Amino acid sequence: MKIRKNLCSVFAAVLAAAALSACSSPSAASSAPSAAADSSASQASGSAATVLKVAADPVPHAELLEYVKPKLKEEGVDLQITVLDANGDSLANERTNDGEYDVNFFQHLPYLESVKQEKGYDLASAGKVHVEPIGAYSVKYKTKAQIPANATVVLPNDTTNEYRALKILEDNGFIKLKSTIKNYSATVQDIETYVKPIKITELDSAQIIRVRDQFDVYITNTNKILDAGLDAVTALFREGSDSPYANILVTKTSRVNDPAVAKLKEALNTPDVKKYIESKYKGAVIPAF
Repeated sequence: MKIRKNLCSVFAAVLAAAALSACSSPSAASSAPSAAADSSASQASGSAATVLKVAADPVPHAELLEYVKPKLKEEGVDLQITVLDANGDSLANERTNDGEYDVNFFQHLPYLESVKQEKGYDLASAGKVHVEPIGAYSVKYKTKAQIPANATVVLPNDTTNEYRALKILEDNGFIKLKSTIKNYSATVQDIETYVKPIKITELDSAQIIRVRDQFDVYITNTNKILDAGLDAVTALFREGSDSPYANILVTKTSRVNDPAVAKLKEALNTPDVKKYIESKYKGAVIPAF
């Protein structure tokens, strides 16, 4: 009888323990999802920024991107900048078209259109930012008036920039171009008359700075001058502020209205950026907005 009574006591204790365990289980189970939810929320919060990969020339493009990067971070865009080297421009459009870069920033619209026609890329302008007036410079002479007859002149050999170089030579009384030129493209074959005798050499724009002392005059883009640490204000003559060659943001056609791309354009088109450009580059770079 005593044994049976003891067994009953033990059985009752076991049942009580089981009951307590059963009561506590829902509480533990309910707390686990809560912790998981908190963890997921934390991860979601940490990954809220949209990564935007942009390939850009060093000056002024990458400098302008670095300037607006903190503001974009506040707006949820993580701007990741790849600075192109001297030969990087030739691959930037291909890599943007393939999706390696979300945006590139180094070219003007006539150049983009010529590349699209040649390569068939599905790219478009997402907005204008600035103009880099192409200019004529010299290691030997300080003014246009000092340039002698039969002076040697080197200029870029790509279609649109060669036209720009030839156009400022025409505007400054050295040559006259054929009236049949269309689409902002020309080569030395399109010169109708040499008003003042000069000898022109066409060369890849990436090489011009390196060999500039071999010529009386060299014509190149402002960003090449700035990137080389030269003073763009020393140009003998150059394009005016009405140049049609504004540098643009380029992305795939389907992403022109992408929110992150739109935020990048907006960040680069503010009065603050305009003031920064005018102060830093002192006319060598001109806002296009």
